[in-house]
Amino acid sequence: MANKNDKNNNKSLHKHTEDALEQYFESLNGDRPGDLYDLVMGEVERPLFKAVMDYTQGNQSQAAGILGINRGTLRKKLRSYSLIQ
Repeated sequence: MANKNDKNNNKSLHKHTEDALEQYFESLNGDRPGDLYDLVMGEVERPLFKAVMDYTQGNQSQAAGILGINRGTLRKKLRSYSLIQ
């Protein structure tokens, strides 16, 4: 029988996202969120870019290819999240 941590490790990113949003909505106690799209993107984009940059050992060309964006856009995002100077 798998323990809870094993179960979480096999959970898809999609399911993690659904679970996180469900918990977020529950924490609002009936209040309506505002600017949810910007909130989610801000929470997800920085760790996404950091993880890809770590994976590529800082190679921006490879990172841009993995992300499916051009290097200029990648550099702009990296600067905006203070991941490069």
